[in-house]
Amino acid sequence: MVENRPFLTILTHLVLVLGVLIIAFPVYVALMASTHDEATLNMAAPLLPGGHLWDNLVTVWTYDPPGLPPFWTMVWNSTMMAFIIMVGKVVISIISAYAIVYFKFPFRVLAFWLIFVTLMLPVEVRIIPTYEVVANLGLLNSYAGLTIPLIASATATFLFRQFFMTVPDELMEAARVDGAGPIKFFIDILLPLSRTNIAALCIILFIYGWVQYLWPLLVTTREEHFTLMMGVKQMAGAQEVDPQWNLIITAAVLAMLPPVLIVIFMQRLFVKGLVDTEK
Repeated sequence: MVENRPFLTILTHLVLVLGVLIIAFPVYVALMASTHDEATLNMAAPLLPGGHLWDNLVTVWTYDPPGLPPFWTMVWNSTMMAFIIMVGKVVISIISAYAIVYFKFPFRVLAFWLIFVTLMLPVEVRIIPTYEVVANLGLLNSYAGLTIPLIASATATFLFRQFFMTVPDELMEAARVDGAGPIKFFIDILLPLSRTNIAALCIILFIYGWVQYLWPLLVTTREEHFTLMMGVKQMAGAQEVDPQWNLIITAAVLAMLPPVLIVIFMQRLFVKGLVDTEK
């Protein structure tokens, strides 16, 4: 029997509210700052909305400072990078998990654990040899160089493997009796069963690709391949002129919108996919 203690209930809610405020307050300040002009932001960070939001949005979208491509070009590059990483990770991970679970080959358990161990080797740890390989292959300043080193995902492989292991063996036996081969079983049965898991991973992986900064900074030297994260950072760190904080914060707010909108509109699939994965 769970004891009902009002004090603990109130305390947990207070901690939750405090945590939300700590996380949401910087976002709120950024939203309010994006509605003010440069002169106001040079004095203090406003906590109330202003009347320059539309002007800031138009200026940022048509912004073309020295050393940076147009804003829409950086948005396009970030979108392409995030989309390619998302699709690549899902495709490679689901095929890898399918092979590990349903095909009997030597050392398949060892292969899975070797994939899983790579979780301890993020890009930052292996960034120098990875950069050397990309440079030797001539993939600098290209979408291939931006995305291919980030496509493999041990986490997604592990999640798909765990889900496939919960699929009843009777489904595979029934498909085999009906004459379905491995490819047909994968496409007609496993993929439809995995749609919520795929949706949840697509949200996570799109955001993962969207917020990448360090790797694009290394492999991109031409302005036409700059991503949005690089652009916002360089707008804030420009040495030639004083930073225009109203434009920088507005650009940061625009960069924040796609992940936020994806999570909001796909929240149900996201939660359902994670719950189904754990089952």
